[in-house]
Amino acid sequence: MFNIVVFVSGRGSNLKALLDKIPEDKIRICAVVSDKKDCGAVQFAVQNKIPVFLVSTKNQTGFFNYSELIQQLKKIPVDLIVLAGFLKMIPDNFVEEFEFRIINIHPALLPAFGGSGMYGVNVHRAVFDSSAKISGATVHFADKIYDHGMIIAQRAVDISDVKTPDEIAGRVLEIEHELLPFVVEKFADSKIIVNKNRVTIAV
Repeated sequence: MFNIVVFVSGRGSNLKALLDKIPEDKIRICAVVSDKKDCGAVQFAVQNKIPVFLVSTKNQTGFFNYSELIQQLKKIPVDLIVLAGFLKMIPDNFVEEFEFRIINIHPALLPAFGGSGMYGVNVHRAVFDSSAKISGATVHFADKIYDHGMIIAQRAVDISDVKTPDEIAGRVLEIEHELLPFVVEKFADSKIIVNKNRVTIAV
């Protein structure tokens, strides 16, 4: 069984998409990690009997720090960490511990419209204001810089006729819900190949 841990901060739509679309005989969501104890994604995890770990860089009751979280995840053990709407920067020691085993989904076509502060509606507003005609979603390896790691897969969507950033958000979210489960399954099948600064997906 291929074990994944999903990091979340919001309502958890990508978490729900993963649970709905990944083959349960091959991939298991063995834990959810969040920096917010009362977000929708945590509530969804609890409802579906998925263990939840809370994490913080501050000393908060009921929260692990990242060093403690590393030890908890080693016990599982985890094969892949999926950042699915997790809004905090991952500390360097955590990234080093799970190098090439942390992926993030970003609601735009990186390397454009990425970086600090580029999340949620901020991304879609920037795309809208740029007059771009295409947007989409990117799955990439997470490294020590926001939205910087090597790109694994992307899908584009036509936004040439949209009237608002919210319209972009809706179209991109549909793409996210297709792309993320696809990539996770390719990891489970050992079909993600890293060669220097390029990532390919084997057929």
